[in-house]
Amino acid sequence: MIRIWQHIESGAWLTLERVRAYSLIVLALGILAVAGWIAVSDGVIDRNGKPIGTDFSSFYTAGALALEGKAHDSYTVAAHYARQQQLFGSDTPYYAWFYPPIFLLVATPLAMLPYPFALAIWQGGSFVFYLFVISAILKRAALPDAVHRLWLPVAMAFPAAFINLGHGQNGFLTAGLFGSALLALPQRPYLAGILFALMAYKPQFAIVIPLALFAAGQWRCIAAATITIIALTCITTALFGIDCWIAFASVTETSRQLLLEQGQVGFEKLQSAFAAIRMWRGNILSAYLVQGIVSIAVIASAVWAWRVARDANLKAAILLIATLLASPHVLDYDLMLLGPAIAFMIVTGFSTGFRDYEISLLALTWIMPLLTRSIAGAIELPLGFLVMVVFYIIVVRRALANNSTSQHLHTQIAAA
Repeated sequence: MIRIWQHIESGAWLTLERVRAYSLIVLALGILAVAGWIAVSDGVIDRNGKPIGTDFSSFYTAGALALEGKAHDSYTVAAHYARQQQLFGSDTPYYAWFYPPIFLLVATPLAMLPYPFALAIWQGGSFVFYLFVISAILKRAALPDAVHRLWLPVAMAFPAAFINLGHGQNGFLTAGLFGSALLALPQRPYLAGILFALMAYKPQFAIVIPLALFAAGQWRCIAAATITIIALTCITTALFGIDCWIAFASVTETSRQLLLEQGQVGFEKLQSAFAAIRMWRGNILSAYLVQGIVSIAVIASAVWAWRVARDANLKAAILLIATLLASPHVLDYDLMLLGPAIAFMIVTGFSTGFRDYEISLLALTWIMPLLTRSIAGAIELPLGFLVMVVFYIIVVRRALANNSTSQHLHTQIAAA
């Protein structure tokens, strides 16, 4: 038992051969599951009577309404559902549209295509973008050749990717935009600001990012992001009308009550402190209180790290994980953000050495999206949230240790 724990502490159990084997097994099973599910479907309708890509059907319907000059109807349940039924059949379940009108700039062009092609382009294109960003992160470090040969199957087999594929969701795009913004920030702050602004379709993720950028004095990035958001808002208004924004504002309270507070999507799918308390039968006030405590702690530590830490990879990983932890509304497909966070930590580990438990924790974080929904549904254990908390603590601890070492060296140099 002691020997097993020592291997977990050192990470020696996770050899490159095992990484390759585990990744290929998960990848093969995932591909077989996706291919099999499509094969037994009736056109674009799966065996459960749902459109393949489930949530994407909502995007596609909103885009179809926008093409008809009825973008504001996307926020009216009756009109949106009626159009969904026209597209996918009268028995299709309802998939709501609560995204800001900015996301219509993506949904509308896709709705010009037949549904299967639109879904394939949406998921395929954003998946390639995500893989490109992971590659760009890892290429910044002098990794062993064996690791460079492994990154692609590991990134492709990341279980959150299959969750995102199953829902036809935007996790690939979000991870790609977030990761590329962090890569661009040191040398191209204006580009980073534009990339951050393009994530405005996920307003629940805007809690930590602006504060971290303020703490780091990234004024050019902030200016570029502000201008880009204003431009996107103006373009959206010009294309779809001011009524679209008014309609969106009118449903935000409904979406908060239904999706978050009442958990109509299922609390086992949500990966936040708020969802954990609600899953444990806590009342809404208690859930907000606990989420508030977690959010304040995460924001404070992330702001500190972005103000004083010198390792850009650590700061990037901190911001990615903090963004997930600080928001009460995080679904399991949003765990795609952990992909670039893991990549940034791998770069740090190979650059300065892995510390105790870090390798094992990275492995647990990688496999966790495959397990979290089923475990939460079976025994009400919020595995996803708990793993993210531990991951965040480990990364912040490393940043704190690095900062202390750096300060010690500066003191020695000054004394000499």
